[in-house]
Amino acid sequence: MLMTPGPTAVPEPVRDAMSRELINPDVDPRFREIYDRLTDRLATVYGVDSGVPAADGGRDVVALGGEGILGLEAAVASLVEPGTEVLCLSNGLYGEGFADFVESYGGEATLVAADHDEPLPLDALDDALAADGADFDLVTMVHCETPTGTLNDVRSALDRVEAADPEPLTVVDAVSSLGGVEVPTERIDVCLGASQKCFSAPPGLATAAVSDRAWAAMEARDPHSLYANFLPFRDVSDGFPYTHLTTEVVALDAALGLLLDEGLDAVRERHAAAAARCRERGAELGLETLPDAERSSPTVTAFEVPGRAEGLQKRLREEHDIILATGLGEGAEDVLRVGHMGHSARVERVEQTMDALADVL
Repeated sequence: MLMTPGPTAVPEPVRDAMSRELINPDVDPRFREIYDRLTDRLATVYGVDSGVPAADGGRDVVALGGEGILGLEAAVASLVEPGTEVLCLSNGLYGEGFADFVESYGGEATLVAADHDEPLPLDALDDALAADGADFDLVTMVHCETPTGTLNDVRSALDRVEAADPEPLTVVDAVSSLGGVEVPTERIDVCLGASQKCFSAPPGLATAAVSDRAWAAMEARDPHSLYANFLPFRDVSDGFPYTHLTTEVVALDAALGLLLDEGLDAVRERHAAAAARCRERGAELGLETLPDAERSSPTVTAFEVPGRAEGLQKRLREEHDIILATGLGEGAEDVLRVGHMGHSARVERVEQTMDALADVL
């Protein structure tokens, strides 16, 4: 049983959709119909209306062919050129990764960071935005830092960014929260998602909701890449910039259909219930979460197991056929992560997982 924080278990109706006869996306008009339905469904999940002005909360929604990390790089590649000033707000691995992308595309990255077990450094963000000579073109941040199971207070961070003059563009990695947690997309210029997390489709598509301000900034820059670039997807009425990933588009469309049939409120409540039960069972086993309960994400729980993560992961796999994830980077051996997101965000799956964990501790 797959209980990792992405890729997540893919339900049978999605697998069935993937098994149907392949559609040629370059010549078959049915593919355009599926892609358009997919982006409409994505807009509903993002909580935006692609048919209204950006000032009223509207956003264009696109789906690129590539794993979720493509979205992070494409956001930077589309908006950053030599000399672009970017403030990267971080308390984790992916927040720091934005700074690496910025520098690789010639931008000037200012990393405002806290330790991985701390909240976003909002006071330091205020200081950086108000510093003499500060003139940031872009601010990046992460909603859910999956390696630590932390759900960040991006609303408060956005409050501070919106108060800056001039107001920078914002890029938010919501890859591990979108679909399981409400995301304030209407306040974000580029909000990133992916198929393999809360949507429970296979890895292969990076999604984004893009504001008019962001499109204008992309159009004012010389493109660095065709593939890591959102701009070619702004208008695909004459065709896609490359042969799209047909099976992944069909799969994500089917997965979103299941999600919307269930209802977004019900899906979020299911995630919250699964998370609460996971942490309750963990507390009964004497396990502590990496962030405190208030900052833990409804989509993933990171338990502290100093020096034991890989051994526990191995025993769970071999003795119970349950797959969990360890931490990443320096915390790889000290953190065991339960992914209760997407199709796996069900109390009965959490109970089975925690019964097995109790057996191997």
